[in-house]
Amino acid sequence: MLIASAITLALTGCGGSDGSSGEPGNPGGPAAEAIETLHLKVTKVTYTDGSPSIEIYATNQNDEPIVGIQDFGVKAAQLYPMGTTGAGNSAQWQTISIRSNPAVIVDNKNGSYTATVPVENLNQDLTQRFNVYAGGPDATLLDGVTSLPRREIVADYDGEGYAAKYTKNVVSHQVCAKCHTEGEALTRRHGSYQTHETCATCHNGSFNEDTQWNHLVHNIHNANKSFTDKYDNEYTGEAAEALLQNNCQSCHVESETLTEWANYTRVPTMETCTSCHTNIDFKAGEGHSQQDNNANCIACHNSQWTAEIHSEQALAKKAVIDQLGLSASLVGNSDDTATLTISLLDANSQAVDINSMLSKIQRVEATTNVGPNFPQLGYRGKDSLNLVENGILQDGASIVDGNLVRITPALPFGDGDTDTAFSFIGFSVCVEGATIIDCAPDGSSEYTGMKAELAFGTKSGNAASMRHIDSVNFASCENCHGDTFDIHKGSHHPGFVMTEQLGREINGEIVVGIDGCVSCHTPDGTYAGGVNKGAIEMKLHRTHIEDAFALVGGDCKQCHNDLNLDAFKVKGALATAGGLYTTPVTATCTSCHTIGSPYMVHSKEFLEANGAVVDGDKDTANQAVTSESCLFCHKPTVDDHTKLN
Repeated sequence: MLIASAITLALTGCGGSDGSSGEPGNPGGPAAEAIETLHLKVTKVTYTDGSPSIEIYATNQNDEPIVGIQDFGVKAAQLYPMGTTGAGNSAQWQTISIRSNPAVIVDNKNGSYTATVPVENLNQDLTQRFNVYAGGPDATLLDGVTSLPRREIVADYDGEGYAAKYTKNVVSHQVCAKCHTEGEALTRRHGSYQTHETCATCHNGSFNEDTQWNHLVHNIHNANKSFTDKYDNEYTGEAAEALLQNNCQSCHVESETLTEWANYTRVPTMETCTSCHTNIDFKAGEGHSQQDNNANCIACHNSQWTAEIHSEQALAKKAVIDQLGLSASLVGNSDDTATLTISLLDANSQAVDINSMLSKIQRVEATTNVGPNFPQLGYRGKDSLNLVENGILQDGASIVDGNLVRITPALPFGDGDTDTAFSFIGFSVCVEGATIIDCAPDGSSEYTGMKAELAFGTKSGNAASMRHIDSVNFASCENCHGDTFDIHKGSHHPGFVMTEQLGREINGEIVVGIDGCVSCHTPDGTYAGGVNKGAIEMKLHRTHIEDAFALVGGDCKQCHNDLNLDAFKVKGALATAGGLYTTPVTATCTSCHTIGSPYMVHSKEFLEANGAVVDGDKDTANQAVTSESCLFCHKPTVDDHTKLN
């Protein structure tokens, strides 16, 4: 009786009308013969003797009806409103479909399907959700030939088959798809489910606390607590935390279509909080005042305070980054040295005397190399120096007219691409919250990476050569990493924040590239030579295969906006093992398609027979660059990197 009364109050509070039944759809026309995209829609819900029956309409990308789907799945759940399962408790889904008695689905042969869903514990006073899914990598229609891509939807109705008066959609699928590859499983634990709505519907109040969605989804996106599933897959959360940086608003994005997007601030619960704050045991009173339930959480943790404290770190970082910037110039000298001049800028792009900020600068790092398209200086040969460290000007740097100046050693200038030197500059400041402060003498201050800068200069005085930036636009990186991501922040680097300060105009658009990274990630590799495949052409592939395959998968367009194959014409051999080199196309491709793995159909012998050198002598590999014939047959694109000429 208490639950029923609470539900009645919750529905009254929603202020919704009775709604109207959905349109039944208008199946008709010729059946689809090819299916690139599967669309599903629940068009009608009816109840007979307490058992729901739903009408599903399936179409392809051309809105043609699809007949012959044979692997439909339907799960049903109902939503207990906030507070109905206990004072202060969040709204909770409850599974009512029966795993041992799945839905019976009838193909009406016109694009529509009727699903009868056996349920238990149905309460028609509650919002009813139907999670419908079909298709997948190996799925076909009844003909056994026509492929059927995956699609998952949820449809929410009231207990009479009308529009739902309330629901709980906190995060949109589009937010997840910024990092997670569309069309790929969200997790290794379940190899087919692709939307978080499916996850939330199933991982509900029927599960143990640790596997309920409001706890589990936060647990796997931070590194405070790891776990291993029954298949021995370990989930540490480290990669996700590196991306999201514990910024709740990375996922909880304000939305006009999600009325519950701010639910995380309005309904704090023990179950959700302990997924990140793992040092708290509420019932034992450890790390927090003792409490047995969620009844009093909101008394202290009001919505405004919760929103502020869970976003203040990210907002403070952004505020610091926006306070200062850099500009730089690089000039080649007659004695083969180069003069690098770095100016500090305020938020209005006005020059700031670096003397006034010196004590607050944690680090300024400048790395200079020659030949943007194929850098000439290896990791240990490049000119790299911390010009300022912990507020102190370092040897090899000077301050002239309020600017930071570095004169490099002699550089290997030459003709063509090697007439151009380039300097990549990283910059960090000591901080306390959103305030830039003097750095502690012992180096213990917190610090924030700032906007990186890139300068080009030639010895001849001619226009500089520049590396292509039309294959990877850093905007793609920001989709996952965010716009305050300070790359390589740590003991060796200040943290490079890639912003419009690095932008160049390409076809009328300002593009931020990753070309500065090759100052360190050279063809000769980084600190381990070729052992870790440190050249930029391979390093990014290797990193995202090893650390983010669950997100990126084999989908090139997650990172690439194009593939500039002509760029290989100005590259040379790349270090792929200790002291050993490989021709550039083969090196790049095998950084994902490892020779001998199921993802590489060509053997080492085949590649070498077609002009490649694999793990050979550096000079031999460089001489073979023009003999490498991979692109005679292969014409990869971002949409299909297996495409052939």
